[in-house]
Amino acid sequence: MIIFVITGTGHLADGVIDNFMVDIKDKTVWITGASSGIGEALAYELARRGAKLVLSARRTEELERVKSACVNSHEHKIIALDLAESSGFDALVETVWQDSSGVDVLINNAGLSQRALVMDTSIEVHRRIMEVNYFGTVALTQAILPHFLMQKSGGVITVSSLVGKFTTPLRSAYSASKHAITAYMDSLRAELHDSGLQFTTIYPGFIRTNLTYKALLGDGAEQNSMDRAQEEGMPPEECAKKIINAYQKGKAEAYIGGKETRAVLLKRFFPSIFAKVVRKAKVT
Repeated sequence: MIIFVITGTGHLADGVIDNFMVDIKDKTVWITGASSGIGEALAYELARRGAKLVLSARRTEELERVKSACVNSHEHKIIALDLAESSGFDALVETVWQDSSGVDVLINNAGLSQRALVMDTSIEVHRRIMEVNYFGTVALTQAILPHFLMQKSGGVITVSSLVGKFTTPLRSAYSASKHAITAYMDSLRAELHDSGLQFTTIYPGFIRTNLTYKALLGDGAEQNSMDRAQEEGMPPEECAKKIINAYQKGKAEAYIGGKETRAVLLKRFFPSIFAKVVRKAKVT
C-alpha cells in the first residue's frame, strides 16, 4: 500500500530518479494543508484518480468540507495537525500508520507565507514561519522515515517555492524557510538514494490560492488580501495535476508556474542580470 502526505511543475529540466510511473489507484495519501489551496486541489485530484486520503490541517471543519467533496468520501479520513506543535508527531504518525495500515508517501504541503520588508519584520515572525515551514515539516518527515525505511519503500513530496531557489523582496523569512527545507530534502535524497525511497521537491510560482490572505506582515498580523500576481497565477487544480504527475514520473524536482519559473535559470547563469531584474519585479 502507498500513502501520500501532501503539505505544494514546470518548464525547467528536472532530475528524474528512474524511468517508471508510480500507480496511485487504491493507494493511501496523507495530505497536510489539505483544507485549502494546493492541498485541497490535490485532495480532489488524488481522490479522482482512485487514491485513499488522510487529510490534515488545523481546521477540522474545513477538512470535513473537503472530505465530503471528494470522490468516494467514505474512504477518506481526517486528522487535525498543527505544524507549529510538533512535539507529538511521533505518536501522531503511529496513529495514522495503524489506522491506515501503513503509509507510503508523505506530501508536505502546509505552510505560512510573509509580506514585509526585512527591516520591518520582527524576529517573532521569522521564528513563527521557520517553526511551520521548516521545523514542523522536518519533524513530521523524520517521524515517518523509520517506517519507510523498515518497509524499504515510500516517498516524500515537499512543496517548497520558487523562492526556495532564489529570493525576492518582501519574503525574507518565507524565502529563508523554503531555502532551508530545500536543503534538508536535498540531503535526504543524497543520503538515502539507495534505500528504495523517493524524494520529490516541488517549486511552485504564482498559484491562485488564498496563501497571501494568511501571509504575515512585519508585526505578525495577517495581510488579509490577495496579491495581484497570485490572483493572475496558475489555477490550483492545474498545479495539483502537475505535482502528481511529477511524482509519478519519479522526478527529484519540478517547477510549476508561468514565466516566473525562468528566474531559476536566470539566477543560475546570469546572476548580475537577475539581481537587477528582481529589484523591479512585481512580487505582490
